[in-house]
Amino acid sequence: MQSPPSPEPTQHPSQRPLNRQDIKTLSLAALGGALEFYDFIIFVFFTTVIGQLFFPPDTQDWLRQLQAFGLFAAGYLARPLGGIVMAHFGDRTGRKRMFTLSVFMMSVPTLLIGLLPTYATAGYAAPLALLVLRMLQGAAVGGEVPGAWVFVSEHVPERRVGFACGTLTSGLTFGILLGSLVATAINKLYTPEQVLAFGWRIPFLVGGVFGFLAVFLRRWLAETPIFEEMRQRRALVQELPLKAALRGHGLAVLVSMLLTWVLTAGIVVVILMTPTLVQKLHGIAPAQALEANTLATLSLTAGCIAFGMLADRLGTARALGIGCAVLLVTTYVFYRGVAARPEHLAPLYALVGFCVGVVGVVPTVMVRAFPAAVRFSGLSFSYNVAYAIFGGLTPLVVTLMMKSSPLAPAHYVATVCGVGLLVALYLRSASAARYAVVPPA
Repeated sequence: MQSPPSPEPTQHPSQRPLNRQDIKTLSLAALGGALEFYDFIIFVFFTTVIGQLFFPPDTQDWLRQLQAFGLFAAGYLARPLGGIVMAHFGDRTGRKRMFTLSVFMMSVPTLLIGLLPTYATAGYAAPLALLVLRMLQGAAVGGEVPGAWVFVSEHVPERRVGFACGTLTSGLTFGILLGSLVATAINKLYTPEQVLAFGWRIPFLVGGVFGFLAVFLRRWLAETPIFEEMRQRRALVQELPLKAALRGHGLAVLVSMLLTWVLTAGIVVVILMTPTLVQKLHGIAPAQALEANTLATLSLTAGCIAFGMLADRLGTARALGIGCAVLLVTTYVFYRGVAARPEHLAPLYALVGFCVGVVGVVPTVMVRAFPAAVRFSGLSFSYNVAYAIFGGLTPLVVTLMMKSSPLAPAHYVATVCGVGLLVALYLRSASAARYAVVPPA
């Protein structure tokens, strides 16, 4: 049954259920997000091989590894610029164009990386070309993540925004899991010599091809109703959208950056760093740590959806507060539990991984923090700049803290969860009522 027309030009009826078009939009957005994040993250699983192939053979191992990780980090440095530029046009010309362009911009460099000549063939041109392609990947993902959040949130009913953003975030995290599984499969199917010879190329070639499939599928998505209404009413921002967002919505920028810090703490520390940390701290075998990490990442994909639905039911402020509290507790339970009983690694990791799903609430707050006219630019600037800062500093800070305590990762996550709790309290205040949806009666 078709939903009735909206009484307000920029909003959906808040009470209607998700319809078939909403489900189609969410499915294609989550699928494209998973494939794009896979393309971005697959690099990290082959840094050792890339270091051997793209730098002089007489380079010391530690330097070669450092250079390879430097190429990986270059993608993160390019995220703010790419996100800001794409968000500018997203606010001026349409969400759909940028939403499709971002996955195209990721597919092309991913495919080309799989076709690149190595140092043995092209000399120093090989790592330079890889650097350029890696920065293009970073620019693409910088526009994809905030663009996807804005796109799905403007398609679904207001009281389903939490579910939509949680589902999209779940798709992004599934891309990390997909990259891990593909890398594991390549290393099991081929010998180390075969991986060096050709095997490392396969994940990039496959990612590029599937990325073009995502581009094709996204052509069938419609522009968001909110943007179409703004365009028809000539209500689009006339000045630089980012300038308008920073001048009139500084508090929203601050809230969004603090919540991005919460997101990076959960993802970077608990999901990305922990497999290595438990190996060093508790002597757990690499294979066992990676298997537990796979389980934790799978739990995270479910947790994002669960916390997104909780935001729709209880409101974003309460869902954020509950999520930060349980993440704080379960992080300590995990690190203390694994230290005492290493054999409980898998279930404890699955538990804390699910609680990291509170990151599914973060985009719901951010899309509501900015008015539609500058939403893409405000969210993209806040998220990408904060992610570049906190994502880059977190590993360094945690490593330095570990000189004083083996529970340093838990202390760090707990501190940032405390920041999240303070933000949740602010969101519940009367002055911030516009950030949180009143739960259904």
